[in-house]
Amino acid sequence: MEGLNLRKVVSLVFIIGIAVVFTLNFGPGSFSKSSGQLTEASAAAVVNGKEIPLRDFSRAYAMQINSLRNRGNPIPESAARQFLAPQVLQQLVDVELLAQAANRNGIVPADSELVDIIHRNTDFQKDGDFDFERYRQVLRDFYRLTEAQYEEDLRHQLAAQKMLEVVRNGAVVSEDEVRARYDKDANQAKLVFARFLPTMYADKVPAPTPAQLDEFKKAHAKEISDYYETNRFMYQQPERVRARQILVTLPADATAAQKEEAKKRASAIRDEVTSGAKDFAAVAREKSEDPGTKAAGGDLGLVERGSLDPALADAMFALSPNSVSEPIETKLGYHVVKVEEKQAASDKKLADAENEIATTLYKQQQAKELAKAEAEKALAELKGGKTIATLFPPEKEGQPALQRFETETRPEAVETGSFTAGGESVPYLGPAPQLISAAFAAQAPQALDQVFPVGEGFVVAQVTERQKPSDEEFTKKKDELREQARRAKQIELEDSFIKALRKQGTVVTNNEAVQTVIGTG
Repeated sequence: MEGLNLRKVVSLVFIIGIAVVFTLNFGPGSFSKSSGQLTEASAAAVVNGKEIPLRDFSRAYAMQINSLRNRGNPIPESAARQFLAPQVLQQLVDVELLAQAANRNGIVPADSELVDIIHRNTDFQKDGDFDFERYRQVLRDFYRLTEAQYEEDLRHQLAAQKMLEVVRNGAVVSEDEVRARYDKDANQAKLVFARFLPTMYADKVPAPTPAQLDEFKKAHAKEISDYYETNRFMYQQPERVRARQILVTLPADATAAQKEEAKKRASAIRDEVTSGAKDFAAVAREKSEDPGTKAAGGDLGLVERGSLDPALADAMFALSPNSVSEPIETKLGYHVVKVEEKQAASDKKLADAENEIATTLYKQQQAKELAKAEAEKALAELKGGKTIATLFPPEKEGQPALQRFETETRPEAVETGSFTAGGESVPYLGPAPQLISAAFAAQAPQALDQVFPVGEGFVVAQVTERQKPSDEEFTKKKDELREQARRAKQIELEDSFIKALRKQGTVVTNNEAVQTVIGTG
């Protein structure tokens, strides 16, 4: 669950972005009623010589955590320290930069605006109306601020907000920009495609004859050499054994009597598995005290000498296949081991591995050619009037393996849903620029008249729906599109303006002071 919450938190932080750059919002009930005391009076950051008090960071940090918790997205402490704390501090720095910019530009909030904000804050209301005595009490007992401090902070933040409003007002969208946005978003298509992967045909490729292999090696010497270098680990293996174990554990401070008792139990277990009365794996599941391998019948898999305790390694590698060891003592206890397979160390040079690699690459090439040939055959049937949906229906559940996130074993019809001409990827397929270009060149539903190479495979596709921009539709949506474009430009302007302030300003953060609030974990 922690990973899921973290993804939600990161998404929320970016969604909030510039729109909530003011950590202490101005709406009713915006201030946190935190009564926590700072351990030292210090600044969280200094912005162009102006300090941001640590108490402001502490309050804003608590507010963000509470906000996420109220949204149903509680954040783990480690994630809060790593992601949320820097974001909160950056927000406070941005507010200070904006307030300073407002001051340079003569932007000053009116007293009436402050009064309105204070009166609308439900923290200061009694029976739905502003109450001055409650205002003073809440500031004293919960905000730990004087009236003058609170009102100055509020004025400062309001100035920052007004600075951003000035920036937003500079967002002007031309008719051409609105039309371009419409043309991009309204130009849509839906496809049905089937893809033909070499892996679908690998089992149909016979091994090459000696003559074919020799010819392939001569023509693909570089590819063979490159494959060997990339996969060198496969050809240089230390000695390995495949084994199972049954462990009788010992405490770290085991006495001689405890060791003797454990050894007797291990010997009895060995007698049980060597007598043939019970299978080793069955006894391991019943009696092994190793939680890591017990459920798997003691299976250790293929192991190398260096990954084992030296005493265990020496005894295990001395065994012949299908033999069982005497009890072997290690710091964990006594092990009874059965070796099922031994693999000698290998150090194949390129010359020794050449035929094996050439065979692999030959079969891959042949499988790719088969995949392409099958795609060409399917294309011919499409041109003859058949559809992908009837030629390649999903194997089960009415949904192709690709959409079930399962391995594709044969071509299946996949429906993309609508997508626009502005993207570079086809839904469920990924980047496919040639296919996208052909799809949007089509004026109506039709089979696309070529096979498209996509990734390692090949794709045939049909356009099932085409939606194109029209003057009539543009006229209907123009006002809505203009507003969308204006909001998008506002965000761009805000982002650019704040980035410029950061670049021009001098900001020093006090990480040690911040740590006193968020902890070190």
